[in-house]
Amino acid sequence: QVQLVESGGGLVQPGGSLRLSCAASGFTLDYYAIGWFRQAPGKEREGVSCVSRRDGRTSYVESVKGRFFISRDNAKNTVYLQMVSLRPEDTAVYYCAVRRRDYCSNYEADYEYWGQGTQVTVSS
Repeated sequence: QVQLVESGGGLVQPGGSLRLSCAASGFTLDYYAIGWFRQAPGKEREGVSCVSRRDGRTSYVESVKGRFFISRDNAKNTVYLQMVSLRPEDTAVYYCAVRRRDYCSNYEADYEYWGQGTQVTVSS
């Protein structure tokens, strides 16, 4: 059974840090580009970060550059999103998603499998 399971979300104060994990089962992440998305209350889901399959190239939405860092551990079949200097506007449900292509895409429809999401709340 193909599955992506996110973990690591929670409540954190502004300026704090969290590391999200996305563990894959039923398939191997080696063959996929992997993205993190988020959806805040009342807003559309947006792409946050992505790591390509072919060359490990990473990309970030402008609002998180320098604060979020994506990495993949193919041996553990897991991708991570390290988030530092968190802000209240980072509050959202965070999802990981994969596409069996070398490179990332900005379009949600291009991703074949999605996790169930993990809540991140940044508040004092």
